[in-house]
Amino acid sequence: MSSWFKRIKQGIQTSTSEKKEAPDGLWHKCPNCKKTVTVRDLKEHFYVCDKCNYHNRINSAEYFDIIFDENGFEELFDNIYPKDFLGFKDLKPYGARLVEAQKKSGLKDAMRVGVGKVMDNDLVVACMDFAFIGGSMGSVVGEKIARSIDYCIAHKMPLMIISKSGGARMMESAFSLMQMAKTSAKLTQLADAKLPYISMMTDPTTGGVTASFAMLGDLNVSEPKALIGFAGPRIIKETIKKDLPEGFQSAEFVLEHGFLDLIIDRKELKPKLAELLVLFKN
Repeated sequence: MSSWFKRIKQGIQTSTSEKKEAPDGLWHKCPNCKKTVTVRDLKEHFYVCDKCNYHNRINSAEYFDIIFDENGFEELFDNIYPKDFLGFKDLKPYGARLVEAQKKSGLKDAMRVGVGKVMDNDLVVACMDFAFIGGSMGSVVGEKIARSIDYCIAHKMPLMIISKSGGARMMESAFSLMQMAKTSAKLTQLADAKLPYISMMTDPTTGGVTASFAMLGDLNVSEPKALIGFAGPRIIKETIKKDLPEGFQSAEFVLEHGFLDLIIDRKELKPKLAELLVLFKN
């Protein structure tokens, strides 16, 4: 007896063995508007969403590629490594955490320093890497900033620090907190030498970094919508038991209240930097 219905196969008939997966790292979905683009297109737009202008977090390698001229840059002080002075241990030993962070990020610590040309203008750039333990400020970060300032003074060059950090690296305890005073004092030497310092804050710039070198620029600039503050908004809200203003601690809020001089879209970063460097020369 024949069945009163007949099953008809519909849809895509590709066998499992014939299916091809998109390679990892080929596509990127914007965290803000959810638009999906290829990583190549994202890079061509300076890692900024072309739909909503969301500035994706990037690290020193990408910033150096964006800022410096095509002849590249020279990396400075890449022979400095962090050390577990205190034998600190929380969920795991700090020494093991350092090894893990170095292996995962391919970085030695949370800051790299490069020197090169920006549209033919000399510039030293010290850039933080959030990929290394949240861009935390430890003794290596402070030492690289100090040596960068000495280099700028010796070669009569301006300095730019790109901050992206959760704050001081508490696994180094007082050694990390000492970097606040150390970097601030060294920046006084740069000012005495009459050399410009541009502080660029990116998302996020918080904690001891904000409380020291990030806010001491001759020019304090930021990317759009970057979170800038000392404690995070959740902590502040729980402490004062009040709702916070809309946009609190965003770059736009900080600019409106006088703690920033300029917000620069990443697509305009290089020409704007060159313009500022020329103004400082004059």
